[in-house]
Amino acid sequence: MESNIQSGSPTSPHAKNINDRVCEDMDNSNPSELPENIENFSKIIESRIAKCNSGETPTRSGKITEEESFFLEAVMHLSKLTNAIDKSPSGSTLLSRTNAVLQKAMTFMEEELRTLLEDFGSHSNSKVNKNSQVDEDYPSYPLDVVTRMNRIATAMISAGFETVCCQVYSISRRNAFYEQMKMLEFEKINVDDVQRMSWDSLEGEITRWINVAKSCSNTLFPGERRLGESVFSDSPMISQSLFNNLARSIVIQILDFAEAVSRTKHSAEKLFKYLDIYDTIRDLINAISESLSINDTEHQLKSEILATRDRFGEAAVNIFCDLENSIKNDVARTPVPGGAVHPLTRYVMNYLKCACEYKDALEHIFKEHAKLEAYSTKSKSSVDDQVDNKESESPHDNVAVTTPLTAQLMTIMDLVDVNLKAKSNLYRDPSLRDIFLMNNGRYILQKAKGSTEVRQVMGDTWCRRRSTTVRQYHKNYQRETWGRVLQILSHDGMQVNGKVTKPVVKERFKNFSTMLDDIHRTQSTWVVSDEQLRSELRVSISAVLIPAYRSFCGRFRQYLDNTKHADKYIKYQPEDIETLVEGLFDGNPTSMARRKT
Repeated sequence: MESNIQSGSPTSPHAKNINDRVCEDMDNSNPSELPENIENFSKIIESRIAKCNSGETPTRSGKITEEESFFLEAVMHLSKLTNAIDKSPSGSTLLSRTNAVLQKAMTFMEEELRTLLEDFGSHSNSKVNKNSQVDEDYPSYPLDVVTRMNRIATAMISAGFETVCCQVYSISRRNAFYEQMKMLEFEKINVDDVQRMSWDSLEGEITRWINVAKSCSNTLFPGERRLGESVFSDSPMISQSLFNNLARSIVIQILDFAEAVSRTKHSAEKLFKYLDIYDTIRDLINAISESLSINDTEHQLKSEILATRDRFGEAAVNIFCDLENSIKNDVARTPVPGGAVHPLTRYVMNYLKCACEYKDALEHIFKEHAKLEAYSTKSKSSVDDQVDNKESESPHDNVAVTTPLTAQLMTIMDLVDVNLKAKSNLYRDPSLRDIFLMNNGRYILQKAKGSTEVRQVMGDTWCRRRSTTVRQYHKNYQRETWGRVLQILSHDGMQVNGKVTKPVVKERFKNFSTMLDDIHRTQSTWVVSDEQLRSELRVSISAVLIPAYRSFCGRFRQYLDNTKHADKYIKYQPEDIETLVEGLFDGNPTSMARRKT
C-alpha cells in the first residue's frame, strides 16, 4: 500500500479507497485502524506537495485538476481527523504527525492561492482605458481560476487556516486595488498643499479625484465585492469582512483629500466642484453601504463619509447665502448704457442655470438644511412633517409646489428684482427705466425657459408671472413714450372757433416731427438685445403710430397743400414712420454720446 501511494497517482482508485475508509472510520468513531490510515492519508498529501515542488505537476494552470481536487478534499478530511484525534487522550503522536502535514499543506495552498491571485489577475488588474476609466469587467479572472481559488479557500478555512487565507487574499487584492488607483493617477496630497494651491490647480486635482472615486464606486468596489463573494461563497461573513476592510482603507484615503478641499476658503466659483464632490461621495456611500455590516466600525466609517459629504452641503448653503448678500450689496451709481441687461442679471441667471443642473443634490442639501434649522425648536418627527408640508405649499401666490431649493431660488430672484428696481431709478427718463426693467425681465424669463432644470425648479406658473411683469413694463413704456405722440395726433383741439386753421395744423405737424426726431435720436441709442423683444416693441409701436399718423395726415394735410414750404411742417410721410421705428433700440454708437438718461 505504501509503495503505491508514493509511486502512483494520489487519484488512483486505491488511494480513493483509503480516503473513503478514513472518512468512514472517523464517522463511525472506530479508532482501531486510524493510525495506519492517517499515516497513509498523510503520505498522499505529502506526495502531492512533493510532486508540485519538484515541478512534476504544473501548478499554474487555471483549471482545477482531478488530482488537485482530491488533494483539497484530502486536506479537509485530514483536518477533521485531526480534530477527532485532538479529543482522544492517546492521540498525541498522531496529532503531531497530522499537524505537521497540515502545516505543509497550508504553506502549499497559501502559495497556490497567492499565485492564482497575482498571476491570473495581473493582466486584468491593469486595465484602464483611454478615458482613464477602469474596464467594467474588473477584475476579470477566468471562471476556472475563480473556481479553483474558491476550492482552495474553502479547504484552507475548513482546515483551520482562515487567518492565513484571508491575509493572502486581502494583501493581494489591496495591492491590486492600489495599482488601479495609481494608474488612475491618484496621489495622496498633503492637507497643507491643498490649502496653498491656486483654485485652477486644485480644480484639476478635484477632477482627477472625482474620476478615481467614481471608478471606485462604479467599477472597483462592485468588482471586488463580486470576486470576494465568489471566492468565499461558502463563507459570506468572511467575504463581507474582507470587503469591509478593503473599502475602509480605500475610502479613508479618498476622504482625506475631500476633507482638505472642504476646509479651503469658500467662494461662488467653487460651488459646482463642491457639488461634483457631494454627488461623488453620495455615489460612494451607495457603492459600499449594501456590504457594510451593522457594527460599530462600519457605522463609524459610514458616519465619516456622511460627515464629509455634509460639509460640502454646508459649504453650498453658505455660498448661496454669500450670493444673496452680494446681490443686496451690489449698489451702482452709473446706469448701464442704453438700458441694456445689467451684468448682475447675467451673472445671477447663468449661475443659477448651472446650479440647477445639480438640482437633485441641491434639493437634498436644502431640505437637510431646513431640517437642521428647525431641530433647535422642534422634534424630529414634527420637523420632517414641517419640511414635507412646506414642499406642498408656496410662499408665493402663483406657485403650486415649493421645495426648499425652489424657495431658495425665489428668494434670490426677489433680491434681484429689488436690486434692478433700485438701479432703474438711475435713469432720469421714465421710458428708459421701463426699457431697462423690460430687458432684464425678459433676459431672466428667457434663461428660465431655456433651461429645463431651471424651469422644473421654478415652475410654469412662475414663468407666467414673469411674462405678465414684462408685458406690464412694455405697456408702461408704450404709454410713457408714445402716449404723448398720439396725443399730438389726436383730432381733438384742432378747431378754433369751429374751424380748422393753418396755424393750428402747422403747430401740430411741427410738434409731431420734433417729438419723433427727439425720440428717434434718443431711443436709437437704447439697447434691446433680445431680437424677439425688439421686434415686438417695433411692431407694437408701428401698430399704433402709423395708423394714427396716416389718419391725421389724411384729415389735415389738405390745409397745408398750397402752403409755401409745406415740407417744413410735414417732414415725414406715413411710409417713412416704419423706417424710423426700425432704427430704434439698436444702440447706435454714433448717437451714444448725445444720449441723455
